[in-house]
Amino acid sequence: MDALLNGFAVVMTPANLLYCFIGAFLGTVVGILPGLGPLTTIAILLPITFKMDVTSAIIMLSGIYYGVAYGGTVTSVLMRIPGEASSVVTCLDGYEMARKGRAGAALCIAGVGSFVAGTIGVVAITFLSPPLAKLVLAFGPSEYAMMMLAGLSMVTYMSGGSLARALLMAAFGLLLGTIGADPMNMTPRLTFNIMALGDGVNLVPLAIGLFGLSEVLFMARRTEDELKILTPPKGLLGFMPTREEARRSVGPIGRGTVLGFMVGLLPGGGAVIASFLSYAVERKLSKHPEEFGKGAVEGLAGPEAANNAGTTGAFVPLLCMGIPANAITALLLGAFMIHGVTPGPTILERQPEVFWGVVASMYIGNIMLLILNLPLIGLFVRILDIPRVYLTPMILIVCLVGVYSNSGNPADVLVAVVFGFVGYFLRRQGFDLGIVILAYVLGPIFERSVRQALAISDGDPRIFLHSGLSTGFAVAAALILIAGLWPKRAAVLKGQ
Repeated sequence: MDALLNGFAVVMTPANLLYCFIGAFLGTVVGILPGLGPLTTIAILLPITFKMDVTSAIIMLSGIYYGVAYGGTVTSVLMRIPGEASSVVTCLDGYEMARKGRAGAALCIAGVGSFVAGTIGVVAITFLSPPLAKLVLAFGPSEYAMMMLAGLSMVTYMSGGSLARALLMAAFGLLLGTIGADPMNMTPRLTFNIMALGDGVNLVPLAIGLFGLSEVLFMARRTEDELKILTPPKGLLGFMPTREEARRSVGPIGRGTVLGFMVGLLPGGGAVIASFLSYAVERKLSKHPEEFGKGAVEGLAGPEAANNAGTTGAFVPLLCMGIPANAITALLLGAFMIHGVTPGPTILERQPEVFWGVVASMYIGNIMLLILNLPLIGLFVRILDIPRVYLTPMILIVCLVGVYSNSGNPADVLVAVVFGFVGYFLRRQGFDLGIVILAYVLGPIFERSVRQALAISDGDPRIFLHSGLSTGFAVAAALILIAGLWPKRAAVLKGQ
């Protein structure tokens, strides 16, 4: 508890409070703007954080991540357009409640559910992180290698598309991670005698290209559609749910919080899967399943709590084990490393002010988001009126300036542009680019762990099965891949 109080002392400085507010505010705005997303936004803003203190930088970037879940609710309820992927389920019943004149109640239930789930998730992080970090200290290179392998397997399995396409993107990310100097003997690899690739492909131009510039290309192709926006209530009383609506939302919020947090802990989990699972659970438990899709309170409250708890849960493997649960936390891991901080079990001992400062900022950030997302909803909706002809070049300029300011190297700008077109092509083909970033970040860690383990054992591969932990992770990775192939095999056999 003393450590958490010290974390509040860190975050309560004027500068860190400001960065916490900026992150929460930007997260809300990004959640409202369809298509932009937290991944693109964090990739764009990553270079701006280089001159900042590491704690301030992570506080702001984290605020964007968990703030998006709040903002995405607004367009889902008022326009039936998910501002962010995790808000897709909210469209089903939130918009129907708004059509019945209960837009204010829907926004209030979603906001309060998000706040409760986010706060409980942060409390869980507070108490789970120290013992989990001590457990991870017992890990050696072989355990880390097999854990990374299991994580990559889980991500590809839960990607939502075919396993072959997910594995292809994982292989592409791993390949990008090998470009540059060999981590053991510093021999150049896959540089093709190009000086700019001597230090490898930088995370910033890669992420901005794949997500920022590819999004600009997509925005340029879209037509301006006439969107019908349902008017939010004018006063605070218009946001109050009825007693019956409040009663029906309590159980789903509780179940969604627990389910979302547990899913968030899994590599490849997070807010999107958590929200869909919560919706399925609530519909199964409901005495009136026929109401779902027609304005059921449970269909709104449960998924909204689940997506916020899932977002919070994803911080546990990132902070305690140094393993990103999804592409967004992979970028946050990159932000840590750029500032010279390595998340994992040692962060509690070496940089406790960073760890507890970020955790404490989540408590304050959730309060800020609750305040922002009720009285100011009318103002946020006006952001959607910005013509795309102005918004697109603004994003393009920020992307390119951000890449160049990162290193001052014009070659990085070229790399970003190249990956912008690569990302655009891959997205049009339906590939999941998040797996590329995740594999790119995990790949060098996986390679280093494997080679360290083999060096310790004089090249004997049995070292990866020498302990219960490493064996368990290896078996889990194999089972996950088999599970991903099994439905396809069953379909083939059925066709024969």
